[in-house]
Amino acid sequence: MPGDNEKVIGYFGYLPPTMVVCDGNACVISGSEETLRKYLKVANRTDIEKIIIKKTRFGEVLRGLLLGGPYSFDEEAYQRFYPLAKKAGLDIPIADFRGENNEIKFMTIRLKDSGR
Repeated sequence: MPGDNEKVIGYFGYLPPTMVVCDGNACVISGSEETLRKYLKVANRTDIEKIIIKKTRFGEVLRGLLLGGPYSFDEEAYQRFYPLAKKAGLDIPIADFRGENNEIKFMTIRLKDSGR
């Protein structure tokens, strides 16, 4: 059984070599590869075919947060992230993903004491 740092919480996309798919300045983490592709289409990305989608694990996101990076989670990814983050001692809120008219909602997390 993998430790918490190895648990997959979602998927992110990037254009090689280092351009990460963002919502504003936050890295988007979706609950599934299919959902991330849907987000890319809604955002009218013209480079969808070039975007590489990869799994992301709790430890990777935690390291990014500790370095000051913000992350935007969809509901499915946040449901995986939240209990692990609380267990790791992060002071983060419960998210409310209720929306109207099928709007896409994200919960963005950035740690206050991350040095940035």
